[in-house]
Amino acid sequence: MRSIDFIDLGLSEYGKTWERQELLMGEIIGQKLFNQKQREPEMIKTRGYLLFVEHPPVYTLGKSGEEQNLFLNSTQLAEKHVSFYKTNRGGDITFHGPGQLVGYPIIDLENFEMGLRQYIYSLEETIILALAQYGITSSRDPEATGVWLESGLPSARKICAIGVKSSRYVTMHGFALNINTDLDYFRYINPCGFIDRGVTSMEKELGSKVNFEEVKKTVLSCFLSVFDAKVNI
Repeated sequence: MRSIDFIDLGLSEYGKTWERQELLMGEIIGQKLFNQKQREPEMIKTRGYLLFVEHPPVYTLGKSGEEQNLFLNSTQLAEKHVSFYKTNRGGDITFHGPGQLVGYPIIDLENFEMGLRQYIYSLEETIILALAQYGITSSRDPEATGVWLESGLPSARKICAIGVKSSRYVTMHGFALNINTDLDYFRYINPCGFIDRGVTSMEKELGSKVNFEEVKKTVLSCFLSVFDAKVNI
């Protein structure tokens, strides 16, 4: 069973958290390169991290995204107290804000014996299993990364966005699950670049606010199960 360090950052500004991810990713890659130079197979295992965080309102654009999918200019963003970042993750534009659980696994996929495609599948599986514990049936969409409700139907709506970066099989960025998220912010973007699909949250689907801390525990438990991992104590 693999071990990871779990860090709950609470509410943290996006840029500051991104910098922390970069530092942790660099640490892991540095250890991998050192191990490879030493050519000691028993030293190949590297440390892994899982960060949970809520961000103040922010729009983030993936490296392949289109900036026209954001409908607000810099003045309007300032008026709404929303930040904007162009990132180095995959995917297009999305929103992060209070009431949304963002998870950043910074792990060496070689330790988990998986490639990037299987990794994204496993992140989706984590959220699908967690939502099922709240009576929400969700699934994948073969044409779009993330976790969806009523995928393939005109009423399809995304409840969890996923966008990652990988270097030397070490990951950063991750998933964003809408729990009690203010969905009004999504009116000012084409979420993930789509113009014909909706966005939803656990609160909207269940008809009332959800215990955020409880969902965090559920998602963490499902992540550890899917990735066959344990938290370092």
